[in-house]
Amino acid sequence: MMVLCVSIGALAQTSVKGVVLDSSNQPVVGAGVVQVGNPSHGTVTDLDGSFQISVPSTSSLLVSCIGYADKTVKVDGQTTLTIILQEDTQTLNDVVVVAFGQMKKEAFTGSAGTMKAEDLAKSQVSNPAQALAGRVAGIQINNASAQLGSSPSITVRGVGSISSDTQPLIVVDGMPFDGDLNLINSSDIESMTVLKDAASNALYGARGANGVIMITTKKAKTGNASIVFDAKWGTNTRALPNYNTTNAKEFFETYYKMLYNSYITDKDATAASAHEKANKSLFDTGVGPGYVPFTVPNNQTLVNEGGVFNPNVVPGAFHNYNGNTYWIQADNWEKEGLRTGFRQEYNLSVSQRVNQINIFSSLGYLDQQGIQEGSDQSRLSARLKADYQAKKWLKIGANFNYTRYKYSQTEEGTIGTGTIWSIIKLQAPIYPVYIRDANGNIMKDKY
Repeated sequence: MMVLCVSIGALAQTSVKGVVLDSSNQPVVGAGVVQVGNPSHGTVTDLDGSFQISVPSTSSLLVSCIGYADKTVKVDGQTTLTIILQEDTQTLNDVVVVAFGQMKKEAFTGSAGTMKAEDLAKSQVSNPAQALAGRVAGIQINNASAQLGSSPSITVRGVGSISSDTQPLIVVDGMPFDGDLNLINSSDIESMTVLKDAASNALYGARGANGVIMITTKKAKTGNASIVFDAKWGTNTRALPNYNTTNAKEFFETYYKMLYNSYITDKDATAASAHEKANKSLFDTGVGPGYVPFTVPNNQTLVNEGGVFNPNVVPGAFHNYNGNTYWIQADNWEKEGLRTGFRQEYNLSVSQRVNQINIFSSLGYLDQQGIQEGSDQSRLSARLKADYQAKKWLKIGANFNYTRYKYSQTEEGTIGTGTIWSIIKLQAPIYPVYIRDANGNIMKDKY
């Protein structure tokens, strides 16, 4: 009896009516009212700001609307609620960096998108421009190379010229920047603003025709000395796997069936003759693959009748070439060609503001392994930014940045991932990655 009563009480629903108003007691139309913990159960306010919803008496309601701060209200058995939402003025008070200085977003009438330091910190990228992808409207980021740290192609509001450069102008702390964005540590950036219209980038004239990306680096914010250290670890892995359509055995089964279906239509052909001819053609370079990395027992075939791979066949085979004996076997090209790379990043900054003096210094180190041998990247960066307000009308400053980065290379040079991706996707799963001697040992010095 007690268990039954508790269960009934837990499932009891309370019909709650309410009204949502702003700070001026005006109704808020279209506000969302959702049960906390059950986002699929909710409603919206009507033209009078009223709503009605059935929820458990012990639940809470989350009320939200664009332009207002979210508010959570406990029901606590109440059947009538009056909810007051406060205007969210934080967005309007945000500072937008434009070509001629800084201004509040509420007073800015141009077209610009801003990305702040806290948003950059959430993006584990080595190139700051890559953090803009999908976060600022009207900007397109295209990575022409999969090499770690490579600079992407940036287009603001589409291609503006067929024959001329379409890259936007990069401005760092008020100065045009023509270098590689890899030289800038993302942890040193305070904000990135993309200026997309003529009014906001008019100061740069024709150079800003393709848009302007304004980068503002950090400086001291408080009078006391501030020391910040952060360490990040992660992995680089392949995000989109290939479809595993066939392995080596399935490959020969499929090839056998294709040959068998061709031979069975010959004049006077029988199932036995087509089967025998199809197996022989698998070893013939003129008709079949010719390369078979399996050892077939005597008086047996590679593929049995019905197109099923012979279970007695042994993986691997000896192969004679120019008087030498080698061991051949089918390797997994994806497993051998790709890997899970380790990423580590460390950043230390020291800053202080004393009277009219503002000093910010930082040291950063990034080391990450790519998903393929020969695509690693390491970077050491240091920055010193100082300014002195000598007079109300005179400000003296210096901004020094040092970066040393390199890409790891094999004996053939830096490797892009285009080749290995093409091989993995198109290579038949029967060929070896390594050349092996008669004992099955990988040969590294001679071929």
